[in-house]
Amino acid sequence: MTLGERLTSTRAASILQRVFGSVPGGLAFRLWDGLTVTLGPAAPACTAVIHRRETFVSLMRDPSPRNFAEAYVDGAIDIEGDLFEAMSIADAIEEIRVPFVDRLKILWALWRG
Repeated sequence: MTLGERLTSTRAASILQRVFGSVPGGLAFRLWDGLTVTLGPAAPACTAVIHRRETFVSLMRDPSPRNFAEAYVDGAIDIEGDLFEAMSIADAIEEIRVPFVDRLKILWALWRG
């Protein structure tokens, strides 16, 4: 079994909260099983649709705007909603710094599934 094959959408939701919970505005993720995770203090301006667990694992290993852009271009994720607002959120994501201890916890959660 590869890293992430046992990953549940509930655990993925907690990881998203840990990584993107401080994003200003509103952002949502719809996971491979249809679970929607809403983050931020405002209504979501856009929704990132992640089609496969493997994509989620790859994005959480390095949650940078560049990796999200590559996943979008490759068709591994879709963006629904206001694309210009999504770009504004991407700028805010660039400022996110996940502490080393939290990165280890995330990797552990991905490994455990």
